[in-house]
Amino acid sequence: MESESNTTAEVSANVTMDCDGNTDAFEKVKTRKSQKRKRDAAEGDMQTETVAAKRPQFPALSGDQLTGGTVEMRKVPVPPHRYTPLKENWMKIFTPIVEHLLLQVRFNLKSRNVEIRTCKDTKDIGALTRAMDFVRAFVLGFQVEDALALIRLDELFLETFDVTDVKPLKGDHLSRAIGRIAGKGGKTKFTIENVTKTRIVLADTKIHILGSFQNIKMARTAICNLILGSPPSKVYGNIRAVASRTAERF
Repeated sequence: MESESNTTAEVSANVTMDCDGNTDAFEKVKTRKSQKRKRDAAEGDMQTETVAAKRPQFPALSGDQLTGGTVEMRKVPVPPHRYTPLKENWMKIFTPIVEHLLLQVRFNLKSRNVEIRTCKDTKDIGALTRAMDFVRAFVLGFQVEDALALIRLDELFLETFDVTDVKPLKGDHLSRAIGRIAGKGGKTKFTIENVTKTRIVLADTKIHILGSFQNIKMARTAICNLILGSPPSKVYGNIRAVASRTAERF
């Protein structure tokens, strides 16, 4: 009995000493959850290291290997009224296609087509498509300098639609709609081009727009409003407001 009372007295004395300020006597006990968490984190790091180490390294393929050694060709038909401009600007068209895109190009006099094809020196697999878009833009009526942007930039597109797709007009009503789009001396068309940063070609009832996706959308909306009968002053205000909003957003 005396020994039990002595041990209880010693324990109580130790507790009082610890409570008085001896905090060094307490040690933090590691729980199983924290140990498991650390173990899982270490295993995850090891797995990521092993995955990064096992990632294969393949050498870049050439254009000839990408196409499997086959020669691909694209043909762009040329309408009669574009023969003379094509002949005059042939060297401006020929030079970027052959020297920069490393393709072969020729004008077939029998079929009246511009033929573009790949060769063993072609490095980019998408060069053929870009060259075809470049020639097609020139054939539709764009200047060579404007069409050349399709080769240099990836985010440019070409869109074509008809005036009668927006509203089925005939006779003088159709002529007045085309006149509203062009404006006096081409003023309206130039204003839409400058505000939306696009290029527009009016070819009879066809309208061709060259630019980025967002800019083509703005120009198309303005042209559709003009076809439907909106006055040019109202269209100017709308496209300027939209252009300022997009400029602030970016």
